[in-house]
Amino acid sequence: MPDLSVVIPTYRRHGLLARTLDRLEAQVLPRGVSFEAIVVDDPNEDDTELVAAAVGDRPYPVRQLSRLAVGVAAARNRGWRAAGADLVLFLGDDVLADRRLLDEHLAWHRKHPGDEIGVLGKVRWAREERITPFMHWLEHGVQFDYHRIVGIDAGWGRFYTTNVSVKRGALERVGGFDEAFPFGYEDLEIAKRMHAQLGFRLLYNDKARVEHLHPTTLQDWCRRMAQVAVAEHRFVAKHPDVPPYFRDMLLRASSLPPARGRGAPLVKLVPRAVPWLGERIWTSADTWYRQQLAPPFLAVWERMDREEGTTAE
Repeated sequence: MPDLSVVIPTYRRHGLLARTLDRLEAQVLPRGVSFEAIVVDDPNEDDTELVAAAVGDRPYPVRQLSRLAVGVAAARNRGWRAAGADLVLFLGDDVLADRRLLDEHLAWHRKHPGDEIGVLGKVRWAREERITPFMHWLEHGVQFDYHRIVGIDAGWGRFYTTNVSVKRGALERVGGFDEAFPFGYEDLEIAKRMHAQLGFRLLYNDKARVEHLHPTTLQDWCRRMAQVAVAEHRFVAKHPDVPPYFRDMLLRASSLPPARGRGAPLVKLVPRAVPWLGERIWTSADTWYRQQLAPPFLAVWERMDREEGTTAE
């Protein structure tokens, strides 16, 4: 029986998947500690033979499964339910693990053995990528929100399945991921239920690191915001005690005078903590980027409000 099961949903990223699995070969683990990888493919919209080629022959056990329903939530459920270990690590199929990633997750769970404890690892942009100002900005409360974590308590709202581990028992007790949820909020939705039902705590281990091979642009995110709106709208309908994070952020930005975005190119160069100048640059960038993302998001949100007979407060 392995000590850890690594679940990796994959979708049309055969080359990146191979690199993700390559990095698991280089893991440094104590003698006698073992792990397995479970790759879950899409049998309808992906090429399972290309996935199999990416999996290849590995010095650790790897199983290739297919999800049984549409969506990444179904893929994760297929993976963790087939896991042979009591501890499950969810990874993206486009990440490069540091050599001690698995050891760091295992060590923290040994210190915190209860089902109610999960461990969030660090996700940073891959060093080989050209990190644009927009990609840098995304790390500050949009795609990820590591910068606002104080101490080791990450809060359930940062249950990022790009690099997070949880006991199988917790997943079983809440019934797994809700497969009706669209991509974007399915991980936060299960974290909310684990928090409500189990008193779930998500601890942050900065040393459990992966690099993210996923360059993106403002245009990509403008297209993505319609999907984010659908996911967040459904999330707050199911959990009305949670404020709609993106809706509130983008409504505030859209109510401001149009920003010129002069600070946007400078966010990589000037930290927000720099006296006077830092806050000025970051406020400018925040307003401009959010105003670009607001229209596609709010259009979908307002349409869903009309269809469901609700209104934004």
